Amino acid sequence: MVVGLRIKSTDASWVARKGGTILQPVSVDIEAGQLVAIIGPSGAGKTTLLEILAGIREPTGGQVRHDSTDPVGTEAGIGFVPQDDLIHPRLPLDRTLAYAARLRSAGPVDAREVERAVSRVLAVLGLKHRRRQPVGELSGGERKRASIAVELLGHPPVLFLDEPTSGLDPATARELMRHLKGIAARGSTVVFTTHNPGDTAWCEHLLAVADGGRLAFAGSPTQALRHFSVGSVEEIYDRLSDVDLVWEPTPGAPMATPRPRRPRASSGAGRQWWLLTQRTVELLARNRLTVAILVGSPVMIAVMFLMLFRPGAFDFANPSPNTTVMILFWIAFGGFFFGLTYGLSQICDEFAILRAERRAGLRLVPYVLSKITALVPLLGLVDALLLVLLRVTDRLPGTADPGALFLTLALTSLCALTLGLLCAAAVNSPSQAALMVPMLSFPQVLFVGAFLPVPVMADVGRWVSYAMSNRWAFEALGAIAGVPELWAHGGSPLGPPLLASYGSTFDGPPGRNWVVLAAFAVVFAAGAVAVLRRKVGARR
Repeated sequence: MVVGLRIKSTDASWVARKGGTILQPVSVDIEAGQLVAIIGPSGAGKTTLLEILAGIREPTGGQVRHDSTDPVGTEAGIGFVPQDDLIHPRLPLDRTLAYAARLRSAGPVDAREVERAVSRVLAVLGLKHRRRQPVGELSGGERKRASIAVELLGHPPVLFLDEPTSGLDPATARELMRHLKGIAARGSTVVFTTHNPGDTAWCEHLLAVADGGRLAFAGSPTQALRHFSVGSVEEIYDRLSDVDLVWEPTPGAPMATPRPRRPRASSGAGRQWWLLTQRTVELLARNRLTVAILVGSPVMIAVMFLMLFRPGAFDFANPSPNTTVMILFWIAFGGFFFGLTYGLSQICDEFAILRAERRAGLRLVPYVLSKITALVPLLGLVDALLLVLLRVTDRLPGTADPGALFLTLALTSLCALTLGLLCAAAVNSPSQAALMVPMLSFPQVLFVGAFLPVPVMADVGRWVSYAMSNRWAFEALGAIAGVPELWAHGGSPLGPPLLASYGSTFDGPPGRNWVVLAAFAVVFAAGAVAVLRRKVGARR
């Protein structure tokens, strides 16, 4: 039996930074183990009130306490289910719940213990018969219950839900409310927002929020009908637009002696990194079409190389300087493009999941590192495949060190991968991430120094080129391929003048360029962590 939390709000309010009161001072007292509905018209501030009561949003005035603790915001054990799903659609239900259970545990957990925990929450929510089903194939009501199951794995003493019955048919909504009633009966305090008047029939307590963010009533549904002088909950909505409506809250009993805080159950950074890496790999493996596209992309690019460039461009006796420049550039750009698209496909569709796991104790550094760890081997495979295909078709210099070529291309892909993760963290949706591809790619084409050598660029362009990771990859590839010697002593009369326009571009040691690429990757990865920390908030 879970022991629920008592929630007491004292003049809690919220004012938007740009001005305008979203929620006027609210004082309510919710007893432990109650099922509570927050009703009101759209835009009245129901979700804001829910988030303030949960500690997800800090009030700009007043305070909220849970069982006499300090003002909430650091309290562990709070379950919060937003309108978005908290589960990965490609994983089977029991697999996604197993990962959630392990991430919420303080240390290594026996597989049988995880299985029992998953079976328990599935039984509570009537989903045991769907445990092997991919989440994306569940009905809307089942996905709502699956998101609740994720939060129940942490045994929360209080569960907050934002419009859990939204979009459900009446029968499915009643089934979900029956399960929420059962959760409250087991001891948890359950608070939810709703637009469905029928949901209130299951509740012991009702909060009615009027237009302008005013608390119009707090009490039982029966008391609400008497207070508003109406015969049904539906009619209450008509009264909530009355600006003269006044509610005087009854002072609640003093808070009892604070109970000891329950320590946060979250695993260590290393263990989180390993679990998240496993989950990312499994998500990739279950999307076979995506894997086929990712692995097949270097083959497609190599085929285009075969159609564009004749073999033997790096022949020392008769080189083709223009062709060698283009081959080296497009190799570097290919590695960049692979990494960028891999990175942009991550994170931006996981914000709801990430926020929930963040509240449960997830660290962001292991999260970002898990993406890198899972994707780098795949990137290394496609980079190696591209180089092998070009080598066997005589589109690469036979004297160049293959290990150095691969390391340069791998660092290029890693740098682009972390840039993609940074941008994926900054946008709000996969569609916005897709729009970032041309914005990030065009500068890497224009300012790298392949089409127009860096020494002959305008001053502004030359300074911009320093920020282009592909510039350093292109220069490293040119040094490894021995471009200065090839052009200076080859049979093409174009070589010396072209070499003069590039100046010392290819003279530096590749190691210097590798260090620059690695530094870019570190900066981009740190930027992704910083953006996510600002976007999903601190751990609570």
